[in-house]
Amino acid sequence: MKTAVLGGGAWGTALAAQAVRAGLDTRLWIRSRELASAVAERRENPAYLPGIELPAGLRATASLAEAAADAEAVLVAVPSEYCRSLYRELVSVASNAALLVSATKGLETETLLRMSQVAAAEAPGRALAVLSGPSFALEVAKQLPTAVVVASADHAVAERVQRALSTRSFRVYSSEDMVGVELAGAVKNVIAIAAGIVDGLGYGTNTVAALVTRGLAEISRLAVALGGRPDTLAGLAGLGDLVLTCTGALSRNRTLGQRLGRGQTLAEAGAGLHPEGVRTTLATAALAERHGIDMPIVRQMRAVLYQGKPAREALEELMLRSLKRE
Repeated sequence: MKTAVLGGGAWGTALAAQAVRAGLDTRLWIRSRELASAVAERRENPAYLPGIELPAGLRATASLAEAAADAEAVLVAVPSEYCRSLYRELVSVASNAALLVSATKGLETETLLRMSQVAAAEAPGRALAVLSGPSFALEVAKQLPTAVVVASADHAVAERVQRALSTRSFRVYSSEDMVGVELAGAVKNVIAIAAGIVDGLGYGTNTVAALVTRGLAEISRLAVALGGRPDTLAGLAGLGDLVLTCTGALSRNRTLGQRLGRGQTLAEAGAGLHPEGVRTTLATAALAERHGIDMPIVRQMRAVLYQGKPAREALEELMLRSLKRE
């Protein structure tokens, strides 16, 4: 399968390397011509995965047309804020038969749409799948054992991606629950910011465990209300990714939260991170309000990130909420 991976950050680069190792003819599109040249010449992404040797078969280009022209599958791994414009560009250079796989974990702030919905709006009529699950880019690039989920409304499409990308170190499970997989992958970043704040404030593992558990409950309420399946939230895309992002040292969203908990401003805390969870917080809170879903952790994170609320005060209010049944 000829494959294009769009996005030259850590995740896009790691996915492209994985595709090559799975035997796919792969081209990696990187918007920066300088970085694309560096990746092509050095077999390393010095900006996002320094020191990681990329497989010899990986080709990098700054030309979207060159990357996507004859691709049978296109994996999109750019930040959510750039997805709509990229899908719009993609329509004119990619085959109508090309399978689109969204590997972006986020929501569109203005419309509150999931990334597969954005893709369907800008590139209608194409087969769609989403890829998510507990997967730090660096560990995927190092070929450390990783398990992810690919979901599509058409199970044959999910199985096609599953077979194409799976290797001994990268196990892909298939699902038909695009709603659950995407919402879990997006909203866990919001909970991870809260988990980082807990750590930054010096609270203990009891607090983190409580936060992760109640965070999963919030994500599940939203996802199920919008058509997701409860078993998805208990699996890799839900609980698995939430635990990874809330506890792993490589989590940018958790790192942001740690810095906020230690007293840094949002601008200071976000320096060099570009965490998806900041934008997702605003979209998730709005989506929850639209559908009447109670998400107190998300609501408090919106207050911290956008309304200047002190992090410690937000955490204390969560603990002082009215008592109720679990």
